[in-house]
Amino acid sequence: MVDDKFERDYEGIMSYVKSITSKPVKYVLSTHYHADHSGGNSKFLPTAEIISTANARSAIVGHKQSNAPPGVEPARVVFTQEAGVFLGGKEVHARYCGRGHTNGDAIVHFPALRTIHTGDLMAGTSPLIDYSGGGSLAEWSKTLDEAMKLDFDTVIPGHGPVTTKAGLLAYRNNVDKLRIRATELIRNGRSRDEVGKVMTAEFGWAPGDLRMQWSLPGMMTELKADR
Repeated sequence: MVDDKFERDYEGIMSYVKSITSKPVKYVLSTHYHADHSGGNSKFLPTAEIISTANARSAIVGHKQSNAPPGVEPARVVFTQEAGVFLGGKEVHARYCGRGHTNGDAIVHFPALRTIHTGDLMAGTSPLIDYSGGGSLAEWSKTLDEAMKLDFDTVIPGHGPVTTKAGLLAYRNNVDKLRIRATELIRNGRSRDEVGKVMTAEFGWAPGDLRMQWSLPGMMTELKADR
């Protein structure tokens, strides 16, 4: 399984799993540390192994998510570049392609299905950069460039409808467009409020949302220094 949502979602997840198989969940491949993707770890750990990047584990241990509920448990098995699971004749790989949403995002690749799960490296229509968790707008499109090298047709995003490789490329290009626009504004001396207004008008950011709280302050520092 990829990700386990919040702890409160455990019963619903297991009900769905049981509707399609009588086999137990043995492994949960975690795309990143946020509680809406890893909050169910505590429910699965007694009977399954959680696998995440080392940085995702460290972020949970270090309580990097300011709005996380209590009790989010870290993975016991971690990797830095790649991990593979071979079970029941099936093969799946989790890969670290670089910084983006956080510094511990994993792309999960199902080679036989020609499918990847991006976690929140693709989510919604515009990126959320978690600078507290090591995220980077400057690196995000480069990270997706690495992911694009994998052999796949279908893309399951962290949030939003299932799409294609072309859909992921369009998202990547929008991330780069945002980076270029924000960098231009910041290096021209625009204030945080001014940059935020452009993000709202041109990229659909909502005033007061997590992008404004988590991403905008970090962007002002990262993109000013990035050369």
